[in-house]
Amino acid sequence: MHTNLPEILRHRRQKLAEIIDLPAVLWSGSSSPRNFPANTFPHRANSHFLYFAGISLENAAIRLESGKLQLFIDDPHPSSALWHGETPNREEIAAKIGADEAKTMAELANYLENVATLPVQDATTWTQQTQLLDRFILPKTQLEGIDLELAQAIVSLRLTHDAAALIELRKAAVVSVTAHKAGMAATSSAKQESEVRAAMEAVIMAQNMTTAYTSIVTVHGEVLHNNHYYHSLQPGDLLLADVGAETQTGWAADITRTWPVSGKFSSTQKDIYDIVLAAHDACIQNIAPGVEYAEIHLLAATIIAEGLVDLGILQGKPEDLVKMDLHALFFPHGIGHLLGLDVHDMEDLGDIAGYDQGRSRSSRFGLSYLRLNRPLRPGMLVTIEPGFYQVPAILNDPKTRSQYQYLVNWERLEQFADVRGMRIEDDVLVTESGSEVLTAALPTQASAIEDLLNANYLYLH
Repeated sequence: MHTNLPEILRHRRQKLAEIIDLPAVLWSGSSSPRNFPANTFPHRANSHFLYFAGISLENAAIRLESGKLQLFIDDPHPSSALWHGETPNREEIAAKIGADEAKTMAELANYLENVATLPVQDATTWTQQTQLLDRFILPKTQLEGIDLELAQAIVSLRLTHDAAALIELRKAAVVSVTAHKAGMAATSSAKQESEVRAAMEAVIMAQNMTTAYTSIVTVHGEVLHNNHYYHSLQPGDLLLADVGAETQTGWAADITRTWPVSGKFSSTQKDIYDIVLAAHDACIQNIAPGVEYAEIHLLAATIIAEGLVDLGILQGKPEDLVKMDLHALFFPHGIGHLLGLDVHDMEDLGDIAGYDQGRSRSSRFGLSYLRLNRPLRPGMLVTIEPGFYQVPAILNDPKTRSQYQYLVNWERLEQFADVRGMRIEDDVLVTESGSEVLTAALPTQASAIEDLLNANYLYLH
């Protein structure tokens, strides 16, 4: 926790006041029960609240106006000390975050005239927001009026990270790198995916952090958001691990590596790996202020198409294949996304953060999943995560087969059956002159990954 937290938060509030001249109330949200009321999921405060309040409070709200902050939270119930130990009271929390005033939640109703807000994800809170403000405040609905103004103002602040945020983001990156190394080390003795996941998450938990999202640790990397961990690890498998830590104050990292369970890539796996890595490296090399992120995506698509033509899997000119979205048969998602307090930063606001004003999602198969479409600016943190996936639902579709029968060499593709899913992902900060990879301490070269795996094999055997 920052010792100068009140100063950091005051600076953020003042920057907001320079952009909009209207009062805003942000709610922290409440915990949700997973089955019976007292058995709740771990609570994590809403990210917009966290950005201005600095600490994860439950059932709280802050009112921001002209650079001032009022905190609304109830003191702990007298019986709370029995179950939860001594917890800070309202005045102590207010002092910690540099609030100008502190009041009970019941008093909030007196301070809601003409306030803008943003919906919180849990139903209890957005119902409360809707009732108190007498207008529908719902997640996943189009924001309008003063709420849209507030969203745009907060986006303009959170798009680029201040020094305090970067300290936290670097911490998350360091712990995530260590977690991936632990996953590689655990692979040689692990019998199934869950053991590798446990080794990775143990590193994160030991630093008193949590995962920033549900970990993906799977030999079925072709399932993009695979949250099952029961498959056994076989020598010819590739293991895809997409695991990132979140610091105590809510800042995230997001890393993916793909490695061979046996400790050595097969020749076909290495061929595809090197294509994905070439796309990854070229994208990072091209990141700089003013560059369009969509161009970075198309660069990855072109390099992947080129590589697949060279291997004889695709036929035609790479540029033409990308225009026809043929690359998306194997690389269907976008090249990455914003990263910050959310792993897909500010996606609770739909595309307001990801898409520059006046831009909207493409209907093209090869572009429709692009999460970020704006020029890059210093202080932005983005992920770069090209991949190659053999998704049965796409590749075995008779319509796809007949449509692309002359452009895909299906017999040649069958020789790469041992590459089900592969992704390489790093967290890249846009700097004044180019970029800095916050996760660079984790190697990406195939030989370096084999070395990490084999150091452990030698140790064990």
